[in-house]
Amino acid sequence: MTLSEVLQGVALNSEIPPEVAAASVKGLAYDSRKVAKGFVFFAFPGAHVDGAQFASHAIAKGAIAVVSEIPRPTDFAGNWITVIHGRQALSLAAGNFHGHPDRQLGLTGITGTNGKTTTSYIVDAILREAGYTTALVGTIEYRLAGKSLAAANTTPESLDLFQIFSQLQANGGTHATMETSSHALALGRVYGIQFHTSVFTNLTVDHLDFHHTMEAYFAAKSLLFTGNGAAAPRFAVINHDDPHAKQIETNPETEVFWYGLEEGSTTRAQKIVSTFEGLQFEIQHNDGTYAVESPLVGEINVYNILAAWSTGMSYGIQPPVIARGIAKCTAVPGRFERVQEGQPFLVIVDYAHTDDALKNAIRAARGMTKQRVITLFGCGGDRDRSKRPLMGMAAAAKSDFVVLTSDNPRSEDPIAIMNDALVGIRRSDTPHIVEPDREKAIRRAIEQAGPGDVVLLAGKGHETYQVLKDKVIEFDDREIARRVLRGFGYSA
Repeated sequence: MTLSEVLQGVALNSEIPPEVAAASVKGLAYDSRKVAKGFVFFAFPGAHVDGAQFASHAIAKGAIAVVSEIPRPTDFAGNWITVIHGRQALSLAAGNFHGHPDRQLGLTGITGTNGKTTTSYIVDAILREAGYTTALVGTIEYRLAGKSLAAANTTPESLDLFQIFSQLQANGGTHATMETSSHALALGRVYGIQFHTSVFTNLTVDHLDFHHTMEAYFAAKSLLFTGNGAAAPRFAVINHDDPHAKQIETNPETEVFWYGLEEGSTTRAQKIVSTFEGLQFEIQHNDGTYAVESPLVGEINVYNILAAWSTGMSYGIQPPVIARGIAKCTAVPGRFERVQEGQPFLVIVDYAHTDDALKNAIRAARGMTKQRVITLFGCGGDRDRSKRPLMGMAAAAKSDFVVLTSDNPRSEDPIAIMNDALVGIRRSDTPHIVEPDREKAIRRAIEQAGPGDVVLLAGKGHETYQVLKDKVIEFDDREIARRVLRGFGYSA
C-alpha cells in the first residue's frame, strides 16, 4: 500500500511530494520504539512530551515519513507531512492500512459515566452465547478470541484498535464490544470508526479536569451517535431515564432502543427482586415479556442488563439466547463484586468514584438489606476537586456509617483530600470515622458489620495498586477484605 493510499481521506496541511506519496508503507506507529523500515510515524503533541522529539529517532530507524499536526521542526531532516488533526489522521490511516475491519465487524461502542464496563461484559457474554467469536476492549482488560490482554487505556489508540479488529478477523471473529471513553471521543482515537450499535448509559459529573465543563463532557459523549467521521450507527441504545438522554441527537436512519424503568422505555424492567444471591426480574420489550435471572447483585445492575439486552436485540439475537448470556455473566471484576469468606454479612467492592456512582451503589446496597449499609470511600488525588464534597454528601446521605480513607492520592496530601470530602460528610449527622491508611480503614469498616449488613468498599474496584506521591504499591481491596475477614475467623 502506498503512502497516498494510507492517507486517503486525511485532511492535509502540506503537500506530499509525488515520490514520497508513491512510497510503499510497511506499517504505522505512534511510538518511535516500534518503528521499523518502511513505517510511517505519527507524532502527537503531549501533555508532557511532544512526539516530535522522537521524530528523528523514527527516521533513523527507517520511517519513510513523519505525520503530525505539529509544524515541521527547523532542524528536522526527513519527510514531514503536516495534517489538520494528528489523532484523526492516525485513525483514518489505520483504517485504510488494515482494510477497514470495523466495517465488517459488528462493533458496539458503550459510553457514559457509569456502567460501561459491566454493560460491555454482559454484551460480550450474550454474543458468545449466540455462538460468535468476540473481542472485548475496556478498562479492566482487552479480550481477543478468548485470550486476555492487559488494558493500557479504557479506549486504546486507534492503531491498537484496528490491530485488535484485524486479529479478531484472522481468528474468525465477527463482533467486538468496546468501552468508548469521553477522552477517546474528544481526542479523536475513534474518529472514522464505524459502529453498528452505540450505547449511552448515563451522564454525571466526572472528568472535568479534562473537559472543564459538563457541556463539553456531554458533547464528547454525543459524538458516538453522530458518526464522528464515519456513518452514523445503525442502532442506538439509550438510557431513557437519564435526564441527558433526550438531548442526544441521532441520525434519522438510526433505530433507537430506549431502555429504563420509567414509562416510555421500549425495553423496561419490572417485578425486580434483588437479593444477596443476584437479581430476578421481567423485561418488557415491545409486546413480549421475558424472565431474566442474573448472578450480578444489586439493582444498580438492572440498567446495565437492560442496555445489554437491547444491544443483543440490535444484532437480531433471540430473547432466550440473550437471557442465557445474561445468566452466564457471573461477575465483573470490581463492579459491585462480592467478597465471600463465609461471613454473615455482605462485602461488596465497587469502582464507584463519582458522587452519582456512589449514590447508585449505596442505593443498590440499601435495596438488598433491611439492616445497615456501611460505606468506605476516598477521593483520587490530582483529579477534579469539586466532586470531593459531593462524594462526601452522597456517602453520608444514605449510609448508616461512613469510613473516609485514601484512594490513589498521587502527588496530593491524603489529609487535604479527605478534608475536602469531610465538608460534604458533615452536612449530615451520619456517624463516620477518618482513617488515611486504606488497609486499616477496610478493617474498621468490616468490624462494624453485623448479620445482614452490607459493607461497601468503594472507589478502587478492580485496581490492584495504590498510587502514592513517590511510588505505586500493590493494593487490592478484594484481597485486603479477604485477609481481614479471615483474620476475624471466617472462611469460605
